[in-house]
Amino acid sequence: MEFRKINAIIRSNILEKVETRLQQIGIKGITVSRVKGYGEYANFFTRDWLTTNARIEIFAAKDDVDSIVAAIAESAHTGFAGDGFVAVLPVESIFLIRTQTRCENRDFCR
Repeated sequence: MEFRKINAIIRSNILEKVETRLQQIGIKGITVSRVKGYGEYANFFTRDWLTTNARIEIFAAKDDVDSIVAAIAESAHTGFAGDGFVAVLPVESIFLIRTQTRCENRDFCR
């Protein structure tokens, strides 16, 4: 089974909407972090230009990536600069600490 890591940087105030959408499509687990940075949108009204955003990380089967990316993009979209981005990265392997086993299929990993 091939896995991918999905990283999304989105507006913090949209996070709950994105989480709800991911739950609706059956995503069982995500990691969320608060991050600061700037890119297309910079907060020019502060000294350091940085804005606070949310980062979502999801490990998923390669076959599930398109639906996850679409769910994030659709639910995070406002049409204004600073909506964020989604990046998909290859994953060589996943090991489950509790069971001390290598994750071999999408059902086993959940």
